[in-house]
Amino acid sequence: MGIGAERELRTLERRGIRANPYRAGRSLTMSRHGIVATSHVLASQAGLDLLRTGGTAMDAAVAAAATLGVVEPMSVGLGGDVWLLYYEARTGRVHALNGSGRSPRRLSPDHFRRRAFKAVPVRSWEAVTVPGAVDAFAAALERFGRKSLAAVLTPAIRYAEEGFGVTEVVARTWKQHEKTLSVDPWARSLYLVDGSAPRAGEVFRQPRLGESLKLIAEAGPGAFYRGPIAEEIVRHARESGGFLTLEDFDQHRSEWVDPISVNYRGLEVCQCPPNGQGLGVLLMLNILEGFDLAALRLNSAPYLHLLIEAKKLAYADLGRYVGDPAAGSIPIQDLLSKPYAEARRRLIDPSRAAGRLEPGLRAGSDTVYLATVDAEGNAASFISSLFAGFGSGIVGGATGILLQNRGAGFTLKPGHPNAYAPGKRPYHTIIPAMVLRGGRLYAAFGVMGGPMQPQGQVQVLLAHLEHGLTMQEAIDLPRWRHMAGREVRLEHGMAHRTARGLAALGHRVRPAGGEEFGGAQAIVVDPGTGTYLGASDPRKDGAALGY
Repeated sequence: MGIGAERELRTLERRGIRANPYRAGRSLTMSRHGIVATSHVLASQAGLDLLRTGGTAMDAAVAAAATLGVVEPMSVGLGGDVWLLYYEARTGRVHALNGSGRSPRRLSPDHFRRRAFKAVPVRSWEAVTVPGAVDAFAAALERFGRKSLAAVLTPAIRYAEEGFGVTEVVARTWKQHEKTLSVDPWARSLYLVDGSAPRAGEVFRQPRLGESLKLIAEAGPGAFYRGPIAEEIVRHARESGGFLTLEDFDQHRSEWVDPISVNYRGLEVCQCPPNGQGLGVLLMLNILEGFDLAALRLNSAPYLHLLIEAKKLAYADLGRYVGDPAAGSIPIQDLLSKPYAEARRRLIDPSRAAGRLEPGLRAGSDTVYLATVDAEGNAASFISSLFAGFGSGIVGGATGILLQNRGAGFTLKPGHPNAYAPGKRPYHTIIPAMVLRGGRLYAAFGVMGGPMQPQGQVQVLLAHLEHGLTMQEAIDLPRWRHMAGREVRLEHGMAHRTARGLAALGHRVRPAGGEEFGGAQAIVVDPGTGTYLGASDPRKDGAALGY
């Protein structure tokens, strides 16, 4: 280790990777009939109530997601998108739904060139894409639900109208975004109280959002895409510099697609295909399958080094190839082949951290994740998001609906698969995961946190599969997050010897708090007993609840 690295590590230890505030202590939730795991107790309860009254895992998932849009508004809402995997117990099939929206048809690339933009501005009308959540809710319930849309939206409507007690993590995050919410007049008036975020324990009501939810419950998704809600959002956009039109809303449709998967040591790990980044999880697992990870001490420097280097290789391919598949083919079969993984694996130097890595083929921060399983064994792995905290920071006028800023996921580099174009879906970070054992459901899980998600999923899954931790223990474990180049952030609670070992391998190590490492939810089906085992991340306000 050089003098500079040694000095950096001494500084690191003075700044302190502290004792892990998320240390294990929470037990697995165990149930036989149904279970829901979300980042907020009220959402978990909403989903559980649907299961208790005969609803399916999909009914429970949509009820929980809609409730989260009220009680955790910085992360998710009717103005965002949805991706999901659904395990159908009757057939043993996994279905995938891409509920992501497209860019405005009248916003052209010339707009960005004229303004000399280097990137799509994060908090702007340019970043607002058509919200896909409501159509995804309806499509999911039509195919796999038993309850009406009105029934599953009832808990969300109640909390919007009657109010809810703001929880601790939600309050802390809300406070961090006061400046974002102060710009748009509707956001300022509806999501701040006298210019400030609500405090933990304060009762917060959202009557405007409640009215929109009731309209959708009564008239269906048409009220959102071809009725008064779309009309109000478009009116506000027209008057405040936005680009969405009624045609954009009318033309939106969710899409049922085939999931993608790899076999990892006899288990089938499933993800949604691009335009999402779930491909990254599968690329990492394929690369790591060639190492004896169980022989390495969990979260030791040699163990983390392999995971971090695999992440770099996988993300190089994500950044090069992933975009809207409707705008060009993506070589998924080649990327997920075992020979390709072997070739990429050989690029990992076990004694040295790599810097910038290139893609291998030469071919042409806020989110909510939840999982549900019902009495019949159907399962939903469900994720929804506004992208950045409170999305674009823009509310769709009197609707009370915060609008996502997924358009910030586009690149402005001409010719790239993810280059901005009108009517196109951007690169998406939100990814649900599912694992099958012998063709039957083994686990539904996910990790929130933008680009953290693939690397977070792999960390949690491998701690469980390779080192025998329960999913709750694996979720509680301190995490790492590779940023760019050689920079790696380690969560408080990671051993000092691990930090020093990584630095000796050439990684630039930085300590960081739990907010950078996402939150996770998981449900595992015990293969011997069939008992549902639920896990919920203590980094969030949620819980796994069963009956």
